[in-house]
Amino acid sequence: MQDAETALTNELLEAVQELELRPRERRWTSVSYCLLDAVWSIGVNYDTHVAPMVRRVAALAGDKRPVVSTDEPVASDPLPLSAFRRTFPDEAALRGATSQHLTSTTNGIRKSEAAIRYADILLGHGIDTLADTREALVDDERVEKVSTALRAIPGDGVRTDYFWMLVGDDDLVKPDRMVLRFLGRYGVDTDIRGAKAVLRGLSGRLSTAERKVTPWMVDHAIWLAQRST
Repeated sequence: MQDAETALTNELLEAVQELELRPRERRWTSVSYCLLDAVWSIGVNYDTHVAPMVRRVAALAGDKRPVVSTDEPVASDPLPLSAFRRTFPDEAALRGATSQHLTSTTNGIRKSEAAIRYADILLGHGIDTLADTREALVDDERVEKVSTALRAIPGDGVRTDYFWMLVGDDDLVKPDRMVLRFLGRYGVDTDIRGAKAVLRGLSGRLSTAERKVTPWMVDHAIWLAQRST
C-alpha cells in the first residue's frame, strides 16, 4: 500500500483537476432523508421522482424544510430514524407514502421494505441522527460493520456507499469502490482508509487562496466521473 504523499503524482493531480470540482451547495437535514435518497435513487429519475418523494415524506412528518444550504450550521435532526420508524411502522405504511419500486428487477424487494430494513440496521448499530452518522464516519471498523449489514439487503438499489456520501460533511468522506478504481488507474494501490488520506492530500494540493477544494469535492467529482464510464 502506498502512503498518501507518494500517491500524489502529477498525473493524478492533473486528472483530478480536469474533473468537475464543484462544492456541495445543498444537503438533506435528516439521516432519514439521506436513507430514502440512497434507497430510491437507483433506476428512478432523481429530479422527477426521488427528490419530490423525499420531500413528501418530510412533509408527512411535519418538516417543511428538508433541504438547506451547506452554509447553514447543522441543526438537530428533524426526523431521526426512531421517529421515522414511528411515523412508518411497517413497509405498507411507507409504500403508501413513496412508491412500489423494487430494489432490483432480479430477486429484488420493494424499496419501501428495503428502507425499513435499512433504518432498523442503522438503529441497531446506534445510529439514529445525522450527527450519529458523522461520528460513525471517523471509525472505519464501525462503518464497515454497518455497511456489511446493509449490503445484505436484497437488491443493488440499496446504495450503501452513496448513503455515506450523502451523510458525510465536506471533510469526512467515505471513498467507495469507484473511487478506489479511479485511483488504481493512476497507480495508487490503497484501501479505503488510505484513499481518505489521498483525497485529503489532493484537496490540499488543489486548494488555492481564492478557492478551497474539500475532500468531498474531490470524492464526489471522481464518483460522478466513474459513474458515467
